Amino acid sequence: QTGPVIDMPVPASFNDITQDPSLENYIGWVWYEKEVLLPLRWLQGDPAPRVLLRFGSAHYYSIVWVNGVQVVEHEGGHLPFEADISSVVQGSPGSLCRITVALNNTLTPHTLPPGSIQYMADKSRYPKNYFVQNIKFDFFNYAGIHRPVVLYTTPAAYIDDITVTTTSSDSVAVVHYQVAVAGSTASSLSLSLRDQEGKVVATGDGPVGELKVLNPNLWWPYLMHENPGYLYSLEVRMQAQLGRALLEDVYTLPVGIRTVHVTSSQFLINGRPFYFHGVNKHEDADIRGKGLDWALIVKDFNLLRWLGANSFRTSHYPYAEEIMDLCDAYGIVVIDESPGVGIKLPESFGNKSLQHHLAVMEELVRRDKNRPSVVMWSVANEPASELPPAAHYFKTVIAHTKALDPSRPVTFVTDANYALDHGAPYVDVICVNSYFSWYHDPGHLEVIPLQLTAQFENWYKTYHKPIIQSEYGADSVPGLHSDPPMMFSEEYQQAMLREYHSVLDQKRKEYVIGELIWNFADFMTNQGTTRVLGNKKGIFTRQRQPKAAAFLLRDRYWKIANESSCLPPVITSHSHFL
Repeated sequence: QTGPVIDMPVPASFNDITQDPSLENYIGWVWYEKEVLLPLRWLQGDPAPRVLLRFGSAHYYSIVWVNGVQVVEHEGGHLPFEADISSVVQGSPGSLCRITVALNNTLTPHTLPPGSIQYMADKSRYPKNYFVQNIKFDFFNYAGIHRPVVLYTTPAAYIDDITVTTTSSDSVAVVHYQVAVAGSTASSLSLSLRDQEGKVVATGDGPVGELKVLNPNLWWPYLMHENPGYLYSLEVRMQAQLGRALLEDVYTLPVGIRTVHVTSSQFLINGRPFYFHGVNKHEDADIRGKGLDWALIVKDFNLLRWLGANSFRTSHYPYAEEIMDLCDAYGIVVIDESPGVGIKLPESFGNKSLQHHLAVMEELVRRDKNRPSVVMWSVANEPASELPPAAHYFKTVIAHTKALDPSRPVTFVTDANYALDHGAPYVDVICVNSYFSWYHDPGHLEVIPLQLTAQFENWYKTYHKPIIQSEYGADSVPGLHSDPPMMFSEEYQQAMLREYHSVLDQKRKEYVIGELIWNFADFMTNQGTTRVLGNKKGIFTRQRQPKAAAFLLRDRYWKIANESSCLPPVITSHSHFL
């Protein structure tokens, strides 16, 4: 023990929990410890069950011990990892089981996201051994055990993995499945697919096969169908003989039947053109930082549906599985993004970084491959893709992701010049971030029509691929008003959105397939002269209260939904129809 021991809730970031300013910006190792008593039935039997310890995520480098025995190491946040701890705990039934976690949140040029440690050598200006963590991304580098930690069991022989893909025509759909069993070489598998009423609509057996569903209910996005997010449940049942014991393992997987296809100018879901009218988000809130919070999650989904948003991007890292479950259930379409944000330094494009990025994509695809809400993978956000090594880097990462999952398009989000971007040749959809009249020509709204039109036309004539405006927006301090509009006022945020929307309305008739506002809600960042307690580009405050721009966007999104939908028009206020 090298420092004070304090209570720390899990899941939560540790940064904002105390009054200690050194913990707020702490970089380095922290230690978590907890003792639990395992049920005796977990530790007995022939064969005894497997006991597993699973972390939803921890930032960023984790080493885990159980009763002083190291059981797992994991590099990277935002994704789950687990350890089989059976051999450690089964020798001592009835005694407490001590779980110890060492976490290090240091970011280097080879982590994802990358960063660098800078030591300040000038002794006249800085204390001895003084250093700062440099990052090239604009959100606070929260750390801690951010998602639930669970102990669970499986039989000694168990279902290890399931992969599902779907195809459909008018009257019949096919659910292709692949099931991996571990712990036994002689097992049998039976599968049954149930609809939402619990009726069995298809059955199968064996590790690989297909289930045919007549007159299927397709998985449709929110506002595209009166019954969005339709989920079947696939029950996979394994039986295996191990010694004298007959073991059984059952896993139920939600399955949405839907197809995704990209043309040179459209994004098709179930063969129908889909327009992304959505948001970029962050896992970020007062006090808990990036810690999972069910009340906040449900509030955010209620706000998304109130807004008429049909989609979001998991900027700039994979979100909690609990969030993804609700996207599947509510029909919210997701661009699932890796933690590849802030890849700016030349050394972050080397082989060490590339190998880690490939491993992260494997973890992400394994976690989210069966989700109908996930329609596209994003491997990075705003990398320095104008650097020559970016060509090999993104060609490799995108090819690897497609090999892992041939069923989905792959992109990354760029802010590079269209003529200089070495990664863009390898994406299926062009995703562009731009902040005309904010970071460029600040205060000059009048340049937006010209600059945004040129942006779209240059990208399209170069690549002939559909385009998403994946970020645009302006900071507004709630309650700050100015007419004529001035930067940081609620009016300026609205005015910028209107200018973007008028160009988007022209280009969405051609090849622009989506618009994602930056950002859904205000969020915390590092301190800096352009950040007043964080980034204020949210259309909602950090406490999830609407700014003026939220109502503007709500009117727009419901109008777009009513144009493209076969649903009856929706009244979005008491006073007028859209």
